[in-house]
Amino acid sequence: MLEVALIYLAAAIVAVPIAKRLGLGSVLGYLLAGILIGPFILGLVGDQTSVMHFAEFGVVMMLFLVGLELQPARLWKLRHSILGLGGLQVTLTAMLIFAICYWLLTMKWQSALAIGLMLALSSTAIVLQSLEEKGWLKTEAGQNAFSVLLFQDIAVIPILALLPLLAFEPQLTTTDASHSLTAEWPVWGQVMASVTVIAAIILAGKYISTPLFRYIAETRMREIFTVFALFLVVAIAIIMQNVGLSPALGTFLAGVVLAESEFRHELEADIEPFKGLLLGLFFVAVGASINFALLFEQFANVAMLVVALIAVKAAVLYLLARAFKIHQTQQLLFTLALAQGGEFAFVLLTMTNSLQILTPEQSSLTTLVVAISMLVAPLLLMLYDQLQKRSNKATAREFDKPEQISPAKHVIIAGYGRFGQIMGRLLSTQGYDISVLDHSPSQIDLLRRFGNTVHYGDAARKELLEAAGADTAQLLVIAIDNADKTLEIVTLARKHFPQLKIVARAIDRRHAYQLLQLEVDAFNRETVDSAINLGIETLELLGNSKEDAQRAGYLFREHDRESVLELAKLWGDDHSYGVAVRQRTEDLKQVLNQDKQARSSLNTCDQGDCEDFNKDA
Repeated sequence: MLEVALIYLAAAIVAVPIAKRLGLGSVLGYLLAGILIGPFILGLVGDQTSVMHFAEFGVVMMLFLVGLELQPARLWKLRHSILGLGGLQVTLTAMLIFAICYWLLTMKWQSALAIGLMLALSSTAIVLQSLEEKGWLKTEAGQNAFSVLLFQDIAVIPILALLPLLAFEPQLTTTDASHSLTAEWPVWGQVMASVTVIAAIILAGKYISTPLFRYIAETRMREIFTVFALFLVVAIAIIMQNVGLSPALGTFLAGVVLAESEFRHELEADIEPFKGLLLGLFFVAVGASINFALLFEQFANVAMLVVALIAVKAAVLYLLARAFKIHQTQQLLFTLALAQGGEFAFVLLTMTNSLQILTPEQSSLTTLVVAISMLVAPLLLMLYDQLQKRSNKATAREFDKPEQISPAKHVIIAGYGRFGQIMGRLLSTQGYDISVLDHSPSQIDLLRRFGNTVHYGDAARKELLEAAGADTAQLLVIAIDNADKTLEIVTLARKHFPQLKIVARAIDRRHAYQLLQLEVDAFNRETVDSAINLGIETLELLGNSKEDAQRAGYLFREHDRESVLELAKLWGDDHSYGVAVRQRTEDLKQVLNQDKQARSSLNTCDQGDCEDFNKDA
């Protein structure tokens, strides 16, 4: 066993850095490492079935970490894309593949349906890993791809329940493959057990895990915290498996519940290395499982099936991207990201073999097609990346030339959407000369029709910022709605134009902390003032006087501003940050209550009922 582990590690050490240097990405590197050591080339490792079962735990850990990044409110916002986009993708793809297998390949309907269902699923591991590496996970296409993958993970549960019904022999309708304690229970019993376990995970994560994490954190023993984090993930996976549910779904739910925990960042840091190692092992196992003997024997047939699978899935995905109005620039990424088979197909194939739904030849061919499509998946994303770079170069050539940009005497504004326009109008009416840069062609055209002088350019490009007057201007306003781009512009301006004062639009509190670390001169979170102003009006509607409501809003604003400055120093230290957040919340309550009591006492004095108070004052 140690020799096999050594072979896997050595293959990864050699192949992955080479793949990264060639721009192929780590996923393709792991797959190539598996191909190299597999039984059909060097023959250093044999059958991958047992390794695959172990390595699939990397997918479970990955979904736990993905859940930690998703607050419940954000997940609720994705509900339409999860159910609508994900549901339609699985249904339409399965129906099309079923039709091809049944009518064109003349399979039995049970076999055709089984293949359709398993090939409708995409690779959660490859897609999320690749999108994260490229920085595309938080794009519109990345978020919609994640929604589809999440629905697919959920869909594995009913598919596992359906497969025994497709078995040709009645005695084979029980599933030994699922290893579920509830396999022999009636349907209502399985449903009740599933709902109970999911509810228990949510409640335990919300009310029990935080005190336990806090207790363990107080021991100051980092390794115990890591052990408990691993214990939590493994325990949830086993419980979910024993009730016939997807372990990945269970750990994902646990991650979502813990997303608002003060220990979220420490959990991410502890689990990440194990996730990376097991995912790497999974990809190596997939590469090693490719049956090259069958591939060479039926090369034309296999190639045709792989192309057909990718084409069918891509066609469905592209049509759905259009139907759900995904931005035109994101449609191709969404389409190519999900146009491959997935790791759950191997799980489902194991079950179809035990139920004899597919013949051994059909099962081997399906395994080969899925594995090769997964091998092709990173290449499709590389193709998209190259197309994107060419598109960006073409777009850059369309920017206003530096000599076309009017340099500002006083202020440069980067981004002229709603936020930037308000600032621009205020500064212009006060007599300040401004130069505006914006990277949206449609926004530029609209503003120019109304007589605004706006230049088409990317403020993250030094030459354009310089042309806008960065050498002589007094101040740079960054009003764009992209947090990463804002940080890029701040870093560039600090490096090349140190005399510029910088004020920036902060997207959220985390972004504000990052801006403070870069020492911007001023910032404001985009929704804070409007929320406080509406809160003041709400207090008035609840019966508070206008003066009291405005006073409460003023104190809240000042305290919140101080909190951001104080908490920014602790950002990254989860325990200290969590303690400080709770303390600042209590401080705010005390400040507001004390002010309210003092004002109430003054009002009573005004009515002549507090002679003692006046003496004390």
